Amino acid sequence: MDARERLIVGLDVPTIGEAERLVSTLGDDILFYKIGYQLVFAGGLEFARDLAASGKKIFLDMKLLDIDNTVASGVENIAKMGMSMLTLHAYPKAMKAAVEAAAGSGLCLLGVTVLTSMDADDLAEAGYSQDPHSLVLRRAEQARAAGMGGIVCSAEEAAAVREIVGPDMAIVTPGIRPDGSDKGDQKRVMTPFDALKAGATHLVVGRPVVKAPDPRDAARAILSEMVSALWPANR
Repeated sequence: MDARERLIVGLDVPTIGEAERLVSTLGDDILFYKIGYQLVFAGGLEFARDLAASGKKIFLDMKLLDIDNTVASGVENIAKMGMSMLTLHAYPKAMKAAVEAAAGSGLCLLGVTVLTSMDADDLAEAGYSQDPHSLVLRRAEQARAAGMGGIVCSAEEAAAVREIVGPDMAIVTPGIRPDGSDKGDQKRVMTPFDALKAGATHLVVGRPVVKAPDPRDAARAILSEMVSALWPANR
């Protein structure tokens, strides 16, 4: 994979029109897009199908979690849509049901470990006794055992997760912030260069591109930083 196949731009905008304009602005520089709740509930599923049909890769960020049959039924339909990646919360029963439903489809299932907007205090308030790092590693073990295609975690945990999941599973890291950019509501963040060096395979970047004065320049700067991490001889 080159850098363009590893950078996933989050289409975190409220309307299909804005998403279309952003995709047009970014042009051929960006191959991979994340579509989540905000855009899904504005007609984003049809838009996701259209983007996939046009040759783009789509990371459908739905974070599914429900009873086994409901998860399996949803995954079966999503697998028919031409999506490249799909998230679900990394609970063992849900992951096993999803893996069985997606078998043979080519859809990469990603287990969401601990949201990058959460820290130890947030987990304690939610009733968890483990700290974020320990919980991420436990869920990484469960994702590997379930046969998932990869996991979603903070780049801070990527190196430790790689030791657990081995060389083949994808490690997708949100909370990516180039030097000098605003963290927003993210609490566990890392630069694109450091995230790749830590073992991430894909970087999810939303606001640093979407909210930039020139999104294409912002995306190109991130891609350049990623190239430096992937091929140091080019620096």
